[in-house]
Amino acid sequence: MGNNAYTPEPMPTRGQAAVLGGVVKDLIRRRNVGIKKYGTQLETFNGRDALMDAYQEALDLVMYLKQALMERECKRHG
Repeated sequence: MGNNAYTPEPMPTRGQAAVLGGVVKDLIRRRNVGIKKYGTQLETFNGRDALMDAYQEALDLVMYLKQALMERECKRHG
């Protein structure tokens, strides 16, 4: 298994559970959180810039991913 961003991962083998069902459940739960927080689900033409919202969320995601990778690396070596 690769330990850096430029080492390719091996071909996948047969797994244990399909991921899509879990994603669908998470999407429904996130929609419900949005309704509770904002009083509505996400809708088009809602006064926000969806591209900027997504970009900002993607930046946050990259930071969380790097944090997790750095923490995992520290646990391996020390």
